[in-house]
Amino acid sequence: MQATTPPPSRTLPRALVVGFTALALGVSSSPLASTAAPVRAASSDVIRDWSETAVAVVSGDAQRPTAEPFVWYGFVSAAVYNAVVGIEGRYSQYKWHERGPRTASSAAAAAAAARRVLLTYFPRSQARIDAAYTASLEKVPDGKPEDEGVAFGERAAARLVELRENDGRGTTVTFDKQPAPGVWRPTLPNHTPFINPWMAKLRPMLLDSPDQFMPGPPPELTSKRYARDFAEVKSMGAKTSTVRTAKQTETALFFTDPLPQQLQAAYRDYTARHGLDIVEAARLFAAAGTASADATITTWNAKFTYGLWRPITAIRLADTDGNPATEADPSWLPLANTPPYPEYIGGHCTNDGAVMSVLDRLTGGDIDLRVSSAVTGTTRTYTDSADFNRDVINARVWEGIHFRTADIVGNRVGKHIGTYALDHYFQPLHHKR
Repeated sequence: MQATTPPPSRTLPRALVVGFTALALGVSSSPLASTAAPVRAASSDVIRDWSETAVAVVSGDAQRPTAEPFVWYGFVSAAVYNAVVGIEGRYSQYKWHERGPRTASSAAAAAAAARRVLLTYFPRSQARIDAAYTASLEKVPDGKPEDEGVAFGERAAARLVELRENDGRGTTVTFDKQPAPGVWRPTLPNHTPFINPWMAKLRPMLLDSPDQFMPGPPPELTSKRYARDFAEVKSMGAKTSTVRTAKQTETALFFTDPLPQQLQAAYRDYTARHGLDIVEAARLFAAAGTASADATITTWNAKFTYGLWRPITAIRLADTDGNPATEADPSWLPLANTPPYPEYIGGHCTNDGAVMSVLDRLTGGDIDLRVSSAVTGTTRTYTDSADFNRDVINARVWEGIHFRTADIVGNRVGKHIGTYALDHYFQPLHHKR
């Protein structure tokens, strides 16, 4: 990881194994290089524009909390992807088998798909959504290709909405574990109840069920591992820690910026700097977006199932945990505010593992990801996913909101989800499973 000025953009990214480089150069050195027709020079601006609009609608206007935006971004990116590849080809569609006219504008299709999905779920943002739509279509020449693209994009959106009918969004799910040693309960600063427990039962986008990658249970309260995790977060994650360095504090605070929005901005930056066309950009957003959606669902399922208390509760009530190696501190506070849901597994790290696994596959291992944080006002460039995963695992401990085991296990689960995403979806059309 480098925290300095990033390297200059490259005209062609190294081994974007989604097939762009190989097709552009007329070679097929990548095992996943497509044998479809030559790549069109369609701009990916529309993909980035609608990422920005989705963020403004979901996280701005609707103010959807914590990790929930991952779900909505997944919906939008999947519909846009189907609209684009249904016209341009190259990759298999997401749970759909309809093809649009080859003469249709894929940019118009992408805009229409994103608009329809967002309007379906966030009608109060119609003015913002329609303004973005008008701006998108102004970049597409009037005529039959635009009309065909719009029509096909509407169909792609309708398919996504159909797939998500009765998926469990917003249903009543009650966390009814009673307070006891090791059991989560609302904490400072606001004692907010479990946020969005329905996400624990939400139908995944890629996986077969929310518990397909369910991890084993967290360490027993009386175990040595729990005592080690406890001692580390108590020391390193305290608001007034004297052992956490300034650099570690900056890393911790860097990753308190909302992750869904951080990643959307990083994807926009990557696809622009590397000159990805509309197909490759749509695929990157969709693969990462749907993997993140399922990583969130998997995380919430584990949190709901195990219901482990947070460090702030564990440290203040350590005299009840039955472990002689832990010592209570009734006034202990973490560096960052504790989120309102159980501890195990770490959701941030699960999403990170999923995204990094996807990016490793799509880039051949050189992820070249620029991530910015409004909290610290800094930007980091990661070329290796292992460095990113290391930093986020550490950060959540140094923030004082997670035990290390929850981060390590979550990251591992996320990697499995990211691998599953590209093993089963978003594949080159010639690839046989």
